Amino acid sequence: MITLLAKLFKKKGMSESETRTFYGQISGIAGVILNILLFLGKYMVGTITGSISITADAFNNLSDCGSCIVTLLGFRLAKAKPDPEHPYGHGRIEYIAGLVVCGIIFVMGYQLVVSSVKKILHPESAAFNAAVVLVLVASILVKLYMASYNRSLAKRWDSPVMKAASLDSLSDTISTSVVLAAAILEKTTGLHLDGPAGLVVAAFVLYAAFDSAKETISPLLGTAPTQEFVDKIREIVLSYPEILGMHDLMVHDYGPGRVIISLHAEVDSRGDLMGLHDTIDQAEKQLNKELGCTAVIHMDPLQIDDPAVNETREKVLSILQEIDPRLRMHDFRMVEKRKGANLVFDIEVPYDFFYTNEQIRSCITKEIKRKMGEEYDTAITVDKQLVARKE
Repeated sequence: MITLLAKLFKKKGMSESETRTFYGQISGIAGVILNILLFLGKYMVGTITGSISITADAFNNLSDCGSCIVTLLGFRLAKAKPDPEHPYGHGRIEYIAGLVVCGIIFVMGYQLVVSSVKKILHPESAAFNAAVVLVLVASILVKLYMASYNRSLAKRWDSPVMKAASLDSLSDTISTSVVLAAAILEKTTGLHLDGPAGLVVAAFVLYAAFDSAKETISPLLGTAPTQEFVDKIREIVLSYPEILGMHDLMVHDYGPGRVIISLHAEVDSRGDLMGLHDTIDQAEKQLNKELGCTAVIHMDPLQIDDPAVNETREKVLSILQEIDPRLRMHDFRMVEKRKGANLVFDIEVPYDFFYTNEQIRSCITKEIKRKMGEEYDTAITVDKQLVARKE
């Protein structure tokens, strides 16, 4: 269905962002159509047979239909252009839409629990016939198809909403299988399994909602970028010979296709200023082209031609490594005094570091004075490592 709809309605010359939105909307439309058909089929069979688990599964599909509508609206609203009140666009609406989908699933799960408990307390035999088997098997096959295409689209376009839809469809497949198994066992054994089967369905629904909510809330709160994304940024930036190193990388996610990154690039202080500025511009453009992000690079000049500075830097690095191998240093400068020097530098520490900022400054300063001499003073800026670092 997705392929057919894409062939019928996809316009030529769509950009990457427009294509992503198009497939998100197509996924939502297909989901609405299929879930309405499943609801009608299950509701009729559940009403005729008196099966609470089949009827509950039908309303589960109706809630899925609502979820697909939210997904459809989310993709449409997310593509809105930036405005004065939202200069970074509306991309995070997609995450909010995913969260609304999870809320709908939670409500449906709760209603399933209530209905199933009532059926357990007041059990009734449900009719079993070929129509029950046919509609449940058809539902399983349709939901497997929906889980498959949503998972494929989620992977292709890195969409949390379509990933949530895929997990929901997979959960529906398992829950409907439980309903079918319970109906068959009740027919063959005479046991009243309709209520317990409804509880199992509810458990799958609630778990899927909880798992999807975690995936959706994380980018809204501001999750760390993946190691692969960080490695790709580092690979692009350091591919320029003039850039000797990089630090203070920050990644801001304002929704799919709306990522802003900033970093500091280390360059030789003796280099040609205009030439280095051109190199930085080229690196920013390459990051935008290959990663689809807006990049801002700050240029940090390094003293690499002063033997005294280099020797002192190595000594300080050695001290940091003895304190904790995870410590990183950048922006090292040495200001000569009449006796000794002021050592000015920044350090990066992980979030789980066991010292406070004041404690780490005090510890490093004491070690420098003990090993290098009392004439050395320090001015240390402590930064948190905002992204994962691959050792």
